[in-house]
Amino acid sequence: MSQHTSRLEFALRSSSDAGQLIMQHYQSQELGVESKADDSPVTVADKGAEKLIREQLAKEFPDDGILGEEFGDVESSSGYRWILDPIDGTKPFIHGVPLFGTLIGIEYKGRMVAGVCRMPALQEVMYAEEGGGAWWQLGEQKPRAAQVSDATSLDQSRLMFTEPSHAVRCGRQGVFDELLPAVRLARGWGDCYGHMLVATGRAEIMLDPVMSAWDIAALIPIIREAGGSCTDWKFEENIFGGDGVSCVPGILSEVQALLKDAPPIR
Repeated sequence: MSQHTSRLEFALRSSSDAGQLIMQHYQSQELGVESKADDSPVTVADKGAEKLIREQLAKEFPDDGILGEEFGDVESSSGYRWILDPIDGTKPFIHGVPLFGTLIGIEYKGRMVAGVCRMPALQEVMYAEEGGGAWWQLGEQKPRAAQVSDATSLDQSRLMFTEPSHAVRCGRQGVFDELLPAVRLARGWGDCYGHMLVATGRAEIMLDPVMSAWDIAALIPIIREAGGSCTDWKFEENIFGGDGVSCVPGILSEVQALLKDAPPIR
């Protein structure tokens, strides 16, 4: 068993535990919501799930670093860093919509080498380790290989996005104005779920004009191992790029052409 594999197996177990905690608060009439400094919402479920994962990590891999959405950074002395988003899609979670997930990314010496995206309300999990392929499990079914679609043109493609107002606020609405008429189908099935639709062949593009490191880190190795790419808008695997696009290889050049002149985030 490689060091990557043991950590991936831990991530699968820990994300399952976090998912159980999260589901105790899902669709609760008593769920309290706070606003962070950037006005994004956070709940007791976000904080509790990340705290749980961090506590388990401290016992299992005490020398590994941690970068998480809700709490402070932990330095690494092993070369490994865990990048955590306890609930990616807090707004859907708050409103009782099941399109949210727990993201655990595993970085080794600056490269994303493994990732888990668990959708607790849907009972789905997608995961990957570098060189080991990407996998998709529904409920208690046997995991199946995850593979991106073989679409070769935009007019065959399904585009996913999270929130149109994000593009407006950051000055990038023009990109969507060009892309929306060019695709076969566009839907706001967003956050990590949209990226996982690309990984599992159910969409061809997921476009995020604004992303944080913890939003994208776990997705990069999953989509890479599924045969696609998950990058920033400069098409680099950079978790600090500030934006993100997941895409299948057959339309990558068309998407690159549309994004190459995208304005910087305002």
